Amino acid sequence: MSSVVKSLKYAKSHEWARVDGKLATIRLSDYAQKHLGGIIHVELPDTGEDVAQGVRCGTVESVQASKGLHSSLSGNIVEVNEKLRTTAGLVNASPYEDGWIMKVEMSNKEELNKLMDYDEYVSYVENKFPNIDEPVANT
Repeated sequence: MSSVVKSLKYAKSHEWARVDGKLATIRLSDYAQKHLGGIIHVELPDTGEDVAQGVRCGTVESVQASKGLHSSLSGNIVEVNEKLRTTAGLVNASPYEDGWIMKVEMSNKEELNKLMDYDEYVSYVENKFPNIDEPVANT
């Protein structure tokens, strides 16, 4: 079963953002990492790169599939998770902690309104993928 954290903001591309001031930490959702299977490679964007909301900025590869990595919010990448270059499986092992992808200094906080909250994301996943396990709330 996938877990969904209530305090986060989710994109339809299954990345989520945890916001602290102007800084947003971007990660792959638990739902996405479970359905991709064992992550074997993460192509990270470059620190200092400007990203736009919803635009592809990297790739996550698993033994089963490859998925484009999109930025949930626009801004400048101030840090990437260098551990993922050698230990990509952190995305699976710790999607809400050690498996973070990048940190973005947001250029437009209003874009948060375009992301889904907990209830919207659960509904989106259940309606788009009706045969999956029901997400479990995790706060």
